[in-house]
Amino acid sequence: MGKKMLINVVEPEECRIAILEDHTLEELYIERISRGQVVGNVYKGKIMNVEPSLEAAFVDVGLKRNGFLHVSEVIEPSTEEAEPGEEGHRHRMTNKRIQTLLSPGQEVLVQVTKEAVGEKGPSLTTDISLPGRFLVLMPYARKHGISRKIVEESERQRLRQVIEELNPPTNMGLIVRTAGANQIKRELSKDLHYLLRLWKAVEERNKTTTATALIYQESDLVTKTIRDIYSTDIQEIIVDSEATYEKARDFLGQIMPKAEKGVKLYKKEEPLFHKYNIEQEIERIIQKKIPLRHGHGGSLVIEQTEALVAIDVNSGRFKAGADPEETAFRTNMEAAKEVVRQIRLRDLGGVIIIDFIDMLEEGHNRAVEKTMLENLKRDKARTKMLKMSRFGIIELTRQRLRPSLRDVLYENCSTCRGTGYTKTVESLSLEVMREIKSVLGHPELKTIEVEADPRVSQHLLNQKRRQLSELEESYHKRILINSIQMDGLKPGTVQIRYLRADGQPMSI
Repeated sequence: MGKKMLINVVEPEECRIAILEDHTLEELYIERISRGQVVGNVYKGKIMNVEPSLEAAFVDVGLKRNGFLHVSEVIEPSTEEAEPGEEGHRHRMTNKRIQTLLSPGQEVLVQVTKEAVGEKGPSLTTDISLPGRFLVLMPYARKHGISRKIVEESERQRLRQVIEELNPPTNMGLIVRTAGANQIKRELSKDLHYLLRLWKAVEERNKTTTATALIYQESDLVTKTIRDIYSTDIQEIIVDSEATYEKARDFLGQIMPKAEKGVKLYKKEEPLFHKYNIEQEIERIIQKKIPLRHGHGGSLVIEQTEALVAIDVNSGRFKAGADPEETAFRTNMEAAKEVVRQIRLRDLGGVIIIDFIDMLEEGHNRAVEKTMLENLKRDKARTKMLKMSRFGIIELTRQRLRPSLRDVLYENCSTCRGTGYTKTVESLSLEVMREIKSVLGHPELKTIEVEADPRVSQHLLNQKRRQLSELEESYHKRILINSIQMDGLKPGTVQIRYLRADGQPMSI
């Protein structure tokens, strides 16, 4: 069946992108205007203080929290020995003390490499890199690299030759991204010239701007996802907003003109994510317990903390007469695939510990490891996995590219002292709006009554009043928003009733 990319931007403050493969949700990206992501952004910052004990500096870049700049992320453009490795990243300077490189009040050009998490501010680097469709430009590097995911040696050699022929500036480095495999010289040259123009604009703005200031902003979610993820095995890009549809067509027309015809505008009344059952999937993937589809009652339990993510593989009921070793092996094999899928869907980063069901046969342990590694190859984030321990535990680290799905959709629960989570007011308001839009076309429906947590009802009335009025006028329905008495109810409670013209309730 191939892949589809679904882009949902009906609500102006939220963009959601789902990647489906054979009708299965494989990747999900959600971005909120209220908490725009900053990874990839370049800022002119000011050193606030230098901490020799941490070998790090804290940098004000204009965000809520100061950024963290470790000495290993500080580079000197003039340092000859600072050369990129195979992935194009420079060997970091760890032989110098942070206080000899930076001082309070100093202005510095930095790029965000990790989002702020919990009480920690964003992680920064001075080793700027600008991504294109096929290449990554590193203005302070001096050698070139090829993505490790391009494994065929003949293709790696061809790409090295092409990069040399492109003759990039001698004081800059390039990485060929995975998408650059099998691309002709002309396409790589176009990408290089685009990146060089972009870097020139960054330099000019840096010269004329004082700290703190945003110098370069990473592309919006739609452009970034198409740039980084689109490939020829994606058969369709389906968009439910005309403006975003035009933007997607224009961008694809620039980078892959032949693919432009694969962008489709979705016009049906049924919401896009409802039609493809994505809403139900989103509800499932934010739960702690995930049942395995063929695991005979087996499941995953995912616990996300600030320090690490723990994933426990639980066995189902053992059938009478079944071989426990074989049952454990089959459950672990399915769990290995689902673990990687959940990691990608939830955007889990940092240290991840997976506790598999104990198995006695060494061959079974190695097979589970191999399955994990094979599935991790599809992940865009950098990962490093250790071998399974004798206790059945696999440890891996994953690059944190963006806030996890839980951090986007949820907040600490105010009634359980931080031991649990509840959906944010913004998440609940958007869910109400999606639910309202999904039923407005029903011919017998006359009135929609929403009773909600006062915080949610106020958000709807303050932020969505105009949109609600337009929906009432367009569909000739009444939409009533009221606050509910919260005595004994959990935070975020929302109740929706549907009424006919005679005031009688109805089910939809």
